Amino acid sequence: MTFVDTPSPNWDARTLPVSMIVLHYTGMVDAVSAIARLCDPAAKVSAHYLVDEDGTVHRMVAEEHRAWHAGRSHWRTIDDVNSASIGIEIVNPGHEWGYRAFPDVQMEAVIGLVAAIKDRHEITRGNVVGHSDVAPGRKRDPGELFPWHRLARLRLALPRPTQNLMDPNWTEAGFCLALERFGYDVTDRLAAIMAFQRRFRPELIDGEIDAECRMILLALLLPKPRGDE
Repeated sequence: MTFVDTPSPNWDARTLPVSMIVLHYTGMVDAVSAIARLCDPAAKVSAHYLVDEDGTVHRMVAEEHRAWHAGRSHWRTIDDVNSASIGIEIVNPGHEWGYRAFPDVQMEAVIGLVAAIKDRHEITRGNVVGHSDVAPGRKRDPGELFPWHRLARLRLALPRPTQNLMDPNWTEAGFCLALERFGYDVTDRLAAIMAFQRRFRPELIDGEIDAECRMILLALLLPKPRGDE
């Protein structure tokens, strides 16, 4: 990986140890615009790293500091996700500016960066998440085109379960309770269901709880979910 120091002034002190990695897309027209915003004191946003489409990694906030990337968010028992996480912005115009696939060279850099951070902080693969996972009512990034399976094959993120699937036949309320137990904020049920689908069943994001969704979630709640790794 090629690293470039691009410091942002937007950070403060952590109040929690690092236990998560949160992946984002920049959702801006280009990398220059994204970097300018992440370094603008008036914007009050930042990330620890930004990965450009050519694989260049910009170091923006030191890992010991709290960057401002997750906003109002929740994952499992954590409400101050910024304090507990390393934030990685991945250059992509996002849904507003022409969402597209992530180039291989960019993903190679993302994978290398995630692997190093995960090892350094002993982060579990269940805590390598997307912005939409921790803020389902507000965010869609890194989106349905993000190749989570490439991280899962290297045990850097949870796989989409494909083996030994069973339908627990949960009601909607039962499914949402299980989704909350897994880690999602289910205050907005539809948003939480769609965030789950975007992450684990991206080919159909309709907010409808079907047998496939139930089977995937049950498998994720069991020890050592198995997928096409």
